[in-house]
Amino acid sequence: MVTQGIALGIGFFAGILSGVLGIGGGVVMIPALAYFLEYSQHLAQGTTLAAMVLPIGLLAAWEYYQNGYVNLSVALIIAVGFVAGGYLGAKVAVSIDAVWLKKVFGVALILISIKLLFFE
Repeated sequence: MVTQGIALGIGFFAGILSGVLGIGGGVVMIPALAYFLEYSQHLAQGTTLAAMVLPIGLLAAWEYYQNGYVNLSVALIIAVGFVAGGYLGAKVAVSIDAVWLKKVFGVALILISIKLLFFE
């Protein structure tokens, strides 16, 4: 029961950040699952992807769409690329040692943070 409550909290917090900042999956849920539920990097990534397959920001995207902030043609093209890239990326990720996968993930977060903080 505690695990379910933590999982719900993680999803809720990630949902809020997704709606406000456009982030949630990789940036919030993966580290939260690893820290709070002690998931391995592989399990955290797989669980996050499974959680986002259908509901990936559906209501948040609808809100943005209603306010004129969605380019549907670009979103569909990105979705096609995301499906293909996600499949290929998962094939690669499951073959990488968990320690290295966690380090690569951490470096990606640092680089994204630096870009957001210091470059326009």
